[in-house]
Amino acid sequence: MSIPAPTAKTVRIDAWLWAVRAYKTRSAATAACRAGHIRLNGNPAKAAQPVQPGDTVRIRLPGHERILEVRQLISKRVGAEPASHCFIDRTPARPAADLLGIPVRDRGTGRPTKKDRRDMERLRGRG
Repeated sequence: MSIPAPTAKTVRIDAWLWAVRAYKTRSAATAACRAGHIRLNGNPAKAAQPVQPGDTVRIRLPGHERILEVRQLISKRVGAEPASHCFIDRTPARPAADLLGIPVRDRGTGRPTKKDRRDMERLRGRG
């Protein structure tokens, strides 16, 4: 797979987020900008704000934040492999569930028993 050629000196942030596959649709990227979930170099970003190589884009997602550094500008959506060459993912590793104290059940073991449920409630401080 080839790395996409740069298309312009600046690209709208919503178009860039869509092109590098951070969002499934450009309208979803625009909505995230309007809702304040996107920050460009630490400031809230509007959808039409231009991005340049070297900029830092922070994307707030449920439960964590994704940090991308712009390496290359593209305005057209490309495959996952070429898109990954357009940014550097600076997102810190997420802590493991066992470090957070969240009980983890083996997949396929079925529903929690009544004792398991009581233990989980006690751990959450509700019981």
